[in-house]
Amino acid sequence: MNRQILFDSPFLLGFDHTRSLIERAAKAAGEGYPPYNVEDAGDGRIRITLAVAGFTPDQLGVTIEDSQLTVTGKREGEPSNAGERAFLHRGIAARGFVRSFVLADGMEVEGALLEHGLLHIDVFRPEPVRKVKQVPIRTAG
Repeated sequence: MNRQILFDSPFLLGFDHTRSLIERAAKAAGEGYPPYNVEDAGDGRIRITLAVAGFTPDQLGVTIEDSQLTVTGKREGEPSNAGERAFLHRGIAARGFVRSFVLADGMEVEGALLEHGLLHIDVFRPEPVRKVKQVPIRTAG
């Protein structure tokens, strides 16, 4: 399958950052685990909720780097009695994960809360500070 690369026109100069954001978002969309919701919480606020049943706060990480929010879950291994267990069906995932979200410029993460196997991450966009800049007028000669 040929993929058309966006922003490759010679008339669109300086859009490398935008292209990289789109490529990161496309890569993140292909990830399937863990399931998540993104909801509009009103007033420019967004809540991201990930289903992370079985993970403790120490096994989860939330980081922001270069406008990318990354949530990781690391399993230290099965409990010591795992060898004695005989599953008839194993539908609860026991694997680590990395889930990424690309944040728009100016978005900030307010906090994260682990509650009943759900990790809630609250994101908001603060009101922009309006600046008025006076430009001095020079005279020639």
